[in-house]
Amino acid sequence: MIENINWYPGHMKKTRELIQENLKLVDAVIEVVDARIPSSSRNPIIGELVQGKLRIIAFNKNDLANGAATEGWLAHYREEGIYAVPVNSMSGAGISNLFHLLSKLEEEINRERSRKKPLRMMIVGVPNVGKSSLINRMTGRKSAKTGDRPGVTKGKQWLSLENGMQLLDTPGILWPKFEDPKVGLNLAFCGSIKDEILDTADLALELIRVLERDHADLLVYRYKIDGIGETPLETMEAIAVKRGFILPGKRIDYERTARTILDEFRSAAIGRITLERPEV
Repeated sequence: MIENINWYPGHMKKTRELIQENLKLVDAVIEVVDARIPSSSRNPIIGELVQGKLRIIAFNKNDLANGAATEGWLAHYREEGIYAVPVNSMSGAGISNLFHLLSKLEEEINRERSRKKPLRMMIVGVPNVGKSSLINRMTGRKSAKTGDRPGVTKGKQWLSLENGMQLLDTPGILWPKFEDPKVGLNLAFCGSIKDEILDTADLALELIRVLERDHADLLVYRYKIDGIGETPLETMEAIAVKRGFILPGKRIDYERTARTILDEFRSAAIGRITLERPEV
């Protein structure tokens, strides 16, 4: 069982300092979160750093999340007076709504200025929430490096939009210690923590445990198993048998099974699943 997950590379500390140094240069902060884990993918350090700045939350990977759950989260943030927009940076869905909101905010800010200026924004978020892909959608070109591995963006860069607005990109930033182990697991399930530092089989067993509790029907339907086992390990073994992931000597290929389960959860092949709901 995975007890706790901590991952704080050196460049994360530099990112924190980078955000602090450049906040005075921007009008607003766009925080990109993973719509499947809207709470776990919000870094509390970012909340502390950007206090007093206009904030917009971009619910990225919205196509992978449960639609009703996302609507619940949006209503939750509206009640708190926080702007929130669902987007899919891969397909471009929701980007026009984000631009519409930013234009309105730019107008409001310029009413209080003696001279109109283009909106300047900082993009922040934990690794692998799709921050760079969102930036590329907003700029209309491949301005930021993208990848399916967390930690691709290494330094700050200013980017211009066609409407004159400017974006400051920053590397993804995690925090030194996850007070709640569930936060670390949620980030690992969704790929925001490098798989290389975790045991893939253990992580998949933790994910099966969560899916058995909250989405057993999706798990059974996807893998055509007779039902969930008495333990996550039994369920994993049933999935391996159904998929034919068997090694010589009729041994279960746990590594391949685990990788398949994680990949199919992350791609929503199991279903559009949101792991967190807003607290009422």
